[in-house]
Amino acid sequence: MSLAIAGMGWVTPLGHDVDSVWEQLLRGHAASATKISEQFGDRLYSVFRVPESAMAGSAHPRLRRASAISRFAAAAGLDAIKAAGVKLDSEKAERTALVFAISNGGVIYTKRFYRDIVEAGAQKASPLLFPETVFNAPASHLAAILGITSATYTLVGDGAVGLAAIKMAEDLMANEAVDYCLVVGTEEIDWLLCDAYRRWRLLRSAPPIEPFSEQQRGMILSEGAGAILLAREGPFTIEFAHPGGSFTKRAEAGKILKRILSDLGQRKIDLVISSANGTFIDQAERRALEQVVPETLVYTAKPALGESVGAAGLWQVVLAAQALRHAELPPVLHAHPGITLRLSLSRTPMAGARRAIVLSCGLNQQAAGLRLAIQC
Repeated sequence: MSLAIAGMGWVTPLGHDVDSVWEQLLRGHAASATKISEQFGDRLYSVFRVPESAMAGSAHPRLRRASAISRFAAAAGLDAIKAAGVKLDSEKAERTALVFAISNGGVIYTKRFYRDIVEAGAQKASPLLFPETVFNAPASHLAAILGITSATYTLVGDGAVGLAAIKMAEDLMANEAVDYCLVVGTEEIDWLLCDAYRRWRLLRSAPPIEPFSEQQRGMILSEGAGAILLAREGPFTIEFAHPGGSFTKRAEAGKILKRILSDLGQRKIDLVISSANGTFIDQAERRALEQVVPETLVYTAKPALGESVGAAGLWQVVLAAQALRHAELPPVLHAHPGITLRLSLSRTPMAGARRAIVLSCGLNQQAAGLRLAIQC
């Protein structure tokens, strides 16, 4: 069953609006890195944060005590519905499902909650903080704001979880009782999260990221959210949401990615949105791309936007849709000069482009993909 994207929302370190973020990418802009520290650690980490100015005007009374991850998610989700021109009255809300993609969850409030317990004992555990520590907190906030009483799910995974959420939405939309499904991926940043990824040798100390480089220098974490409202009609069609697969060893990732590309590449493909982020993912994707679709344009925005993990898959889908809509690709920042894939350091026109593959490989053994087409 083909699904359509009726509307999109985007909260990124470059701002909060699909068209304005896209315009900045076309101009070759990249997010500014911010250093974060922690009183219990002596390391500083570079991250890409969502600027406070980007969230101005998106406040909601329910979110006044919520963590950043819920505020990002609500802003992106509401924007997607607005862009679709859908007014979710009580009747439509009952026929709307909600699927969230989460990776690290509300780490800021989780750290605060357990730090209070460690410092002052279990009797100091805050009942106000605890609800924000669970993975489905952002979904519950948005469902309450929209009045959604239909199916609400939260999927927890790695960077590929956003595409897994879209696959789940496809299953939900097979039910005629569901007219819309809002899919949201979201992420927030904390020093503790950066320290964990550093210990796993996945973090880069400072920008820039060099996609597809032979040297695995690591990623820069970022925060924000992405959202798409799925319907049965819309300007973009998800022709094939691939179930993907899992790998137990990094060497197996390339084989799974190759299979995904082969399955999705049964029709003419004009573009691949890659999840290359400066880690082992780059070489796994590079090998698969060179073997299956060597002549296809490849683009990754993670040098400009960073690795948003839980939000990454939805960001890639928004990027694919924007590239097809405008028939143009932004420059690839800091591309490795020896790469044989067709990467450009300037804008790349794509007149007549109709289909794109979104390819996502996560850091924790997940891989997925989908094929997106623009309606002519």
